[in-house]
Amino acid sequence: MSPEILPFRARPYTPDLCFATIHGHRRAYRIGGSGPALLLLHGIGDNSLVWEPVMERLTDRYTVIAPDLLGHGLSDRPRADYSIAAFTNGMRDLLCYLGIDRASIVGHSLGGGVAGQFSYQYPEMVERIAFVAPGGVDHDVAPLLRLLSLPFAEQVVALTALPGAKQILAGALLATAALPGPLRADAVQLRRALDRMPNTASPHAFSRTLRSVVDLRGQVVTMRDRCYLTARVPTLIAWGADDSIIPSAHAEVLRAALPEARVEVFDGVGHFPMTEAPDRFLELLTDFLASTEPARLARTHLRDGLRAAAGVTVVPPARELG
Repeated sequence: MSPEILPFRARPYTPDLCFATIHGHRRAYRIGGSGPALLLLHGIGDNSLVWEPVMERLTDRYTVIAPDLLGHGLSDRPRADYSIAAFTNGMRDLLCYLGIDRASIVGHSLGGGVAGQFSYQYPEMVERIAFVAPGGVDHDVAPLLRLLSLPFAEQVVALTALPGAKQILAGALLATAALPGPLRADAVQLRRALDRMPNTASPHAFSRTLRSVVDLRGQVVTMRDRCYLTARVPTLIAWGADDSIIPSAHAEVLRAALPEARVEVFDGVGHFPMTEAPDRFLELLTDFLASTEPARLARTHLRDGLRAAAGVTVVPPARELG
């Protein structure tokens, strides 16, 4: 372990909770520290507290921004667009609101898909990307998420708001955690995610978000066809070998699309490396951030990449003067 990585603390530190009203909707975010900006993006049905085990030590070197995506955590839950592109635009707007021009982006699960989309839409704002068990790599995903993407599932999710429902679900997850097999590690973490979920959580926002990325056949959004556009951005891929939500085999699929990426698979870890193995995860992430030079891409890089992939060289016509 690197000497600068301190042992995991039993009482984690949480940066300041703040709110910003953007386009009429209140967005919650946690911010702390100083130094280069580091944007931490959580997964579906979760919130910024999932980063709690590693946030304090990251604030020693970085300005850490951990938002609650719209429809999640303490952010508003309007009837709105919950697509990957919409989340990406929201993160761009939040960074602009905070006066941050560039950031390294760490995205977990759905947040990994948002990080990939962000690097495609706003390459000039991205210094590095760390994918943590990201969505949007291949079609495989947990059967439960496929079922929850069906039209009737929103009513099923709404049942969790009934008195005692969360306790029953928590008990079922704890029982699953006692069983051997790949579901064990993720059942524990899903139980903790349930604890992080506010009682005002919106089944509509969850269902709209899920249906934008998953259907009965699996994940419908993939970043692989556009990865070549961000090949010059330093990239880390971290996955738990025992991930029961999104298979760890996707790490190699993503490596094939980003051959220069650094890949780390955590043995004995499920879908939440940053909470299941915070010390190992933090050491990996901080080493990646310290050992790579930040990308400095311009919008013209996107144009040139698209043209090169099409095998076309287009010379813009000279403007007439006078």
